[in-house]
Amino acid sequence: MTTRTGILVLLFLVSFKLHGEYVRAFIAGSHKVSLAESDGLTLPLSYSSSSLIQLEGDTRFLRGIQLELTAPQSYLSHRGSLAVALYGDLDRVPGIGMAELECRRLGFDPLPAKIQSIYQIPLIAGHGLRTSPYATVLTGVPNLSSFPLLFRLMPVIKGVTSEMERMVFHLNVKPILSDEGALRINFRYPPNLQNKPLTLKIDDVLVENPSEERLLKEGEHHLVVLSEHYRNQSSRFVIERGKTLDLQVELLDPTPILVFEYPENAKVYLNDVLIPNPRIPQPVEPGPYEVRFHVGDYTVIRSVTAQKGKTYKVVMSVDVYITENE
Repeated sequence: MTTRTGILVLLFLVSFKLHGEYVRAFIAGSHKVSLAESDGLTLPLSYSSSSLIQLEGDTRFLRGIQLELTAPQSYLSHRGSLAVALYGDLDRVPGIGMAELECRRLGFDPLPAKIQSIYQIPLIAGHGLRTSPYATVLTGVPNLSSFPLLFRLMPVIKGVTSEMERMVFHLNVKPILSDEGALRINFRYPPNLQNKPLTLKIDDVLVENPSEERLLKEGEHHLVVLSEHYRNQSSRFVIERGKTLDLQVELLDPTPILVFEYPENAKVYLNDVLIPNPRIPQPVEPGPYEVRFHVGDYTVIRSVTAQKGKTYKVVMSVDVYITENE
C-alpha cells in the first residue's frame, strides 16, 4: 500500500467513525411521537429487534422524548447480556422487516439487570433533564433533522440462550413537554371600526405584532387592550402546556353608554327628553347630561359627564330608615 493510499484509507475510517456506521437491524415497528399522544405508544420487542422513532405534528413544545423499556422477570438472571443503542441521521426511512442502514450512533448503554429502564433524549438546548437513579439522559442533543431515530436492542455476548430468544420486551415512547403553550389572538371588530390602531399588552409587556402567534409559559396571563378607537379592556386567560389557545378578543365601540336602574313606576328623562325604554342601555355622545327621575310627585335630578369609552350606571333607589326612641 502506498503512502497516499494509506492516508486516504485513514481519512475514510476517521470520517466514517465521526459521521456514521452501517447497521443491519430488524425493524419490529414504529413509534410516532406527537403532542396528541401524551401517554405514548408501547410496542413489543425481542432481544434483537429495533423500533423506528418518528416525530409527528407540532414539535415546538417538545423538550425531549422518553423511552421506557420493560424487561420480563426472567431477564434478571442475564445481567450484561444485552445493550441498547440509539441511532440518528438514517440514510433512508426503512419499513418493517430487515434493513441495512447507514446512520450515526447517538448512544450505547448496557442494559441493566432490572425490570424497567428509562432513557431520556433531550431535543433542545437548556432542556434541564438530568440523569438520576431512575432515568438516564443520553448526551448529545440531536437536531430534529436527525429523525427518525432507530432504537436497537442487541445482544453483546455470544451464544444467546433459548430462554432469551423467547423473551418479550416492551418499549414505550412518549413526549416530554416543555412548560409552554401558544397563543393566537383573533380580533372581532365593531361595524365601521375595522383595523383601527390599538395597543396590546400581555403581562404588562408591549406586544409588537398582536396578530402573530406567540409562545407563553403555562398558567394564567393578563391581557390589556388600549385604544382611542375602541373601549379599553382587560381580561385573563390560561395557557396549557403543549397546547395552542385561540383567544377571541371582541373590540367594542367606544361610544359612552348610560345604564339606568329605577323603580318600576318611574319615568326617566335625559336633558328633559323622556326616554321611551330606559331599561335598554342608552348610547350617547361624550359630554354633560342631566338625568331626571320622576315618580308621582317625587323628582330626583342628577348630573353626569359622559366620556368616550365609558359606561355609567345611574341608579335611583328609595331607602327606608327605622329608628327607635326610648
